[in-house]
Amino acid sequence: MSLNSYKNVDREQLAKDLNAIHKDVLSRIGEQDFKHLIKMERWGRACSLLGYGTAWVIPNPISALLISQGSFTRWTQMTHPVVHKGYDKIAGIPPHYTSKKFAQGWRRFIDWPDWITPAGWHQEHDVLHHYNLGEKLDPDHLQHNMDWLRQSKIPLWIRYVMIAFFTTIWKIMYYTPRTHKELCLSSARQKREKPTEMTRKGAWSLFTKQGRGLWFQSILPYAGFRFVLLPLLFLPLGGFAAISVLLNSLLAEIFTNMHSFLVIVPNHAGDDVMMFEEKGKGRGEFYLRQILGSVNYPTGSDANDFFYGWLNYQIEHHLWPDIPLSQYQYVQPKVVEVCKKHGITYRQESVFKRLLKATDIMVGRTSMLKPLKAV
Repeated sequence: MSLNSYKNVDREQLAKDLNAIHKDVLSRIGEQDFKHLIKMERWGRACSLLGYGTAWVIPNPISALLISQGSFTRWTQMTHPVVHKGYDKIAGIPPHYTSKKFAQGWRRFIDWPDWITPAGWHQEHDVLHHYNLGEKLDPDHLQHNMDWLRQSKIPLWIRYVMIAFFTTIWKIMYYTPRTHKELCLSSARQKREKPTEMTRKGAWSLFTKQGRGLWFQSILPYAGFRFVLLPLLFLPLGGFAAISVLLNSLLAEIFTNMHSFLVIVPNHAGDDVMMFEEKGKGRGEFYLRQILGSVNYPTGSDANDFFYGWLNYQIEHHLWPDIPLSQYQYVQPKVVEVCKKHGITYRQESVFKRLLKATDIMVGRTSMLKPLKAV
């Protein structure tokens, strides 16, 4: 989309058109959406059960992939929409499927066993990423975050190798400390305290408050649950069974890192995706930035969308993060029509094509579209 086309979009009418779709969707939300969520949850749990049910036999990629899909589902298809308040509007559902009760207290490792804490995820993703998309304040801005590599003198092919390795550990190396850092910063601001320890070194140090929180709230609890407790449960079947579960769990961790990297990172990156220098003003500008700053993958059936964690509806999700998963299939073609009406580019491509574009941004081979000032 050209600069002139960007400037000429009728923001007011765009907001009216998209608001009408949102109003329609809200009127449709009901028990059927909750039933759909439960179906996705069952699919994910089935993957986990099959994975662990076979993981004790011998270390193998099939069991690891099933465990990985189960973990991926808990994050992308349970935590993600529930914490976004996607099911809060449905009356009579169990409290732990609402944003206020999900993964809280003793349900932490029942609802979402992960490195990332629910509170940290909410602050980093729901608050900062969604309402600063494509701006410097966006904590997930790929080009800004990878500037150290983009500007380095490391040979280009080695940079690609580094990125490939990074995909296997990115949840613990990026998302976990990043979400914890943003939570600490938010807490400091609320208490009117000066965040004195928000450094890269301090993030992992046991001698800083930030570092201790990261270790004792995220890393040690999850590592103890996934790599100690679960393998030990198989000890009655023998020592080899427990070791086999441990090895499959470690392999599953690599797989789920790679899977989540594949579908999450390319959603907002590429030499055809816009980023912005200033804050936008008005609902129409907000909507426009969500469309131009996001990319969809193939959409359609539940089976297809289950693999993508419903992150293949990234444009629709950024327009309305507070709607149930099943409604994205309904609104997606409607959003396409609105984009056609206003001459707005609607990007929907293969996830692998988008992955290549994202990695090109990360290594500095290409850059995102030149930042545009708010209009």
